[in-house]
Amino acid sequence: MTSKLEIQWSPITNKFITWGSEICLYEVHHHRNNVPQSIKLSSTTSANLLATNTNHHYVKCLDIYPKSDTDLLLAVGLSNGRISLSTFGPTEYDALGLTGKELVPRHARQCNAVCWNTIEANLVAAGLDKYRSDNSVLIWDITRSSQNNDSNNSGRLAVNTMAPAVELAKPIAEFGVSETAHSMAWFSTNSKIIAVGMNLKNIKFVDIRDPNKITNSTLTKAVFGVCMDPNDDRHLASFFENNIYVWDTRNFEKPILTLHHNKPVMKLAWCPTKYNLLGALQKESSVINLYDIQHTVIGNEEVEPSVLERDVAPGSPHNIMSFSWHNSDENRFLTIALSGTITDYTVFDRITLNWAPTSNVVWTYGRKTMKYISDHPLQDISTKMKQRALAGYGLKGEIYKNGEMVDNEMLANVWNWLFLSRKLVEEGLLNGTQCKHPGVQAVLKIDPSNSKSDHYSLLWSDLGNTNCHGVLSQKLAPQTCDWLVFRHEDRDKALHLCSWHFERDSNLLTIFLEQLEKEHAYTRAAAIAVFNLKIRLAIEILSRTPENLSYGLGLNVVAMALAGFSDDKNSVWKQFCSTAKQKLSDPYLKVIFSFLTAENFNYESVLNENGITVDDRVAFACMFLPDNRLHDYLKKLSDKLIEEGNLDGLLLTGTNHDGIRLLQKYLDVTGDIQSTALIAVRAFPVEMFAEIIKDWISSYRNLLDTWQLWNERAHFDIMLSTYWPADKAPQQVYRTFRVSCDRMLLQMLFR
Repeated sequence: MTSKLEIQWSPITNKFITWGSEICLYEVHHHRNNVPQSIKLSSTTSANLLATNTNHHYVKCLDIYPKSDTDLLLAVGLSNGRISLSTFGPTEYDALGLTGKELVPRHARQCNAVCWNTIEANLVAAGLDKYRSDNSVLIWDITRSSQNNDSNNSGRLAVNTMAPAVELAKPIAEFGVSETAHSMAWFSTNSKIIAVGMNLKNIKFVDIRDPNKITNSTLTKAVFGVCMDPNDDRHLASFFENNIYVWDTRNFEKPILTLHHNKPVMKLAWCPTKYNLLGALQKESSVINLYDIQHTVIGNEEVEPSVLERDVAPGSPHNIMSFSWHNSDENRFLTIALSGTITDYTVFDRITLNWAPTSNVVWTYGRKTMKYISDHPLQDISTKMKQRALAGYGLKGEIYKNGEMVDNEMLANVWNWLFLSRKLVEEGLLNGTQCKHPGVQAVLKIDPSNSKSDHYSLLWSDLGNTNCHGVLSQKLAPQTCDWLVFRHEDRDKALHLCSWHFERDSNLLTIFLEQLEKEHAYTRAAAIAVFNLKIRLAIEILSRTPENLSYGLGLNVVAMALAGFSDDKNSVWKQFCSTAKQKLSDPYLKVIFSFLTAENFNYESVLNENGITVDDRVAFACMFLPDNRLHDYLKKLSDKLIEEGNLDGLLLTGTNHDGIRLLQKYLDVTGDIQSTALIAVRAFPVEMFAEIIKDWISSYRNLLDTWQLWNERAHFDIMLSTYWPADKAPQQVYRTFRVSCDRMLLQMLFR
């Protein structure tokens, strides 16, 4: 394909031209199976070559007659300064005597710019190089002779006004004596004024009715690519070397905006379908630079505009030579690369997304269309909150039943723990605390600087008393089989809060592990059995795992490995397990072998395993850590959970100030104002946290009102009055209800 230097959409929607050594006309169509695809422009469009014009050599500039409907009329600026009116084959312009006509300056020199007037389309302007005492800007009227300068504002060509060809030689206006015209642009709303970049030193506004009078001008070297915003002729752009300048035509002394580039600028063009969007092309670049210029008015003054910059890569890996905006299709342009590749590209707008309280999403899609998504495919937190509210979430009398209504394990654990902690307080097992939901840190009052916990060694009950034999095939010395365990009344309270209330009752342990097996938590049950020094029980649990589970066969293998347990530090079993445990994917299997292979009572790999539940880790720490290390670990873990907004941390904080911080962080992370408000109301003391909880309550009430869930709002207020009797719900039904009823009654009586 012949290399093209320029590209331009035509006024005919689906046609464009390219030009360089020849001028080519193309027609764009969407892909169809029965239409040959000569040139692929994009994933959805192709182009066919309709005609080629090879009549002109040394083409310097070109513009298309703006009123073309079916046929195209071109104004071709040549290197000798002539403007040739040209078409592609037989057209309606032939009968008008325009095809092949030339507009000839008095002295030959290069034509730098040619520009049709978009309002009075019979006018065409030419910008030429300097020539002694001759003018460089010539305005021609192609429908009138030099002796009849009456204006025809319709912009349509009329046969009866056509003059003989010889009479077209003289322009109707000219200016710029001994100057060079580099670029030009007509005003978008005033057909009599044209802006011209001249002499590499100024931009001038000229009224063609009095060409000798310059209406406005500014000193600048940015005389190239002069282009007027088609949507607002207050704004004009031009460039020089690496800089783009945006001007306000009302105050033309200095640019209102300067945009710097790393490479020289080749072309500028305003988007005709989007206000204040300027496209730019740099030399040796494969991207188009876009500038969304935001003009701001404060009071009666317009301040310096802000710019949203964006680069788009149309797809060609080669350097882009030119681009052209489509006249009517939003944000669509064509590019042509050095290789001749043509690309049809649409810029997707930065959209304004609006999220309704009902979880419906709407956004702009261009200037004429809006897109909408209902809440059905969305499963964000607002949708879940609405579904939970309709189901009566948070309002159940038995507090643990609220956990059964959510598919979130963390929330379910919180409601279950609130039930457990209140029950322990009511039964007197957590005496000494004033809170109805105390956390582990509240019940552990051990002073770490003065250790008070008892510690003693326990033997593996499954391995015998003094000889440590049982499932092992070898005998070990008693001193190698013991385990250092810590006991204290406060530690027992903490274990109860973690649901580990079986430390001195093997029957309770068995019941607890059987429940975990029913929930298919086999590895967790095995780990808790090992932590309570019941290794045979752990092996039996793993051996009972159904093989139809994804890890069933693997757990049987783990059970076999566990059966070979040896506490000898130099045993092959311990050396092998220390290495092999890293390959296990299940966190509870990992901590089983981490515990069994721990050196010098170092249990960091157990305590820091995030896959283990918080209550299991805390309970383990309460059994195996000395007082000072226990205090430090619980403080560090509590801080971490608060920072993450993990509600499992309520086990540690309880319903105190740290618990409020945790709830606030959970709200910040998830946006779940529903659970935040409900947990605060049902668990936290009103006298301590009234102000912040009232804010959460108000936000949740407003959300229910926005969803028009009046019944759910009423049930929430009733529940609230139970826990906060002093907090009276605001009035919801007003006197207008009676007025409406009276009006309805009167209408019925007079029917």
